[in-house]
Amino acid sequence: MAMAKSIVVMVLVLLAIFMVESKVLAKGTDQVEGEYHLDMAMYGPGSLRINQCPSQCSRRCGQTQYKKACLLFCNKCCKKCLCVPPGYYGNKGVCPCYNNWKTKEGGPKCP
Repeated sequence: MAMAKSIVVMVLVLLAIFMVESKVLAKGTDQVEGEYHLDMAMYGPGSLRINQCPSQCSRRCGQTQYKKACLLFCNKCCKKCLCVPPGYYGNKGVCPCYNNWKTKEGGPKCP
């Protein structure tokens, strides 16, 4: 009986260790469920050269169903701002030019 209890306790301790370890490892990555550790030198205004825009826009538009429109506007915005935010959407705060460029109707121009 005592042996069974000690085995159960050991299994629970190992399970707890694995859970904590997986959380610690997940926090060490650059992307955790949509969160980014943003480096302004890497993503901020003027962080790209014009020839880098197509590859960065392909990354940015990689998961949208409106790929053609996304690529068109992303490249236009990138060429003006020399910046493309990280991720597939959002995170525009790291690139104010990209974030603040609006359409005639007042909506966001850049994806």
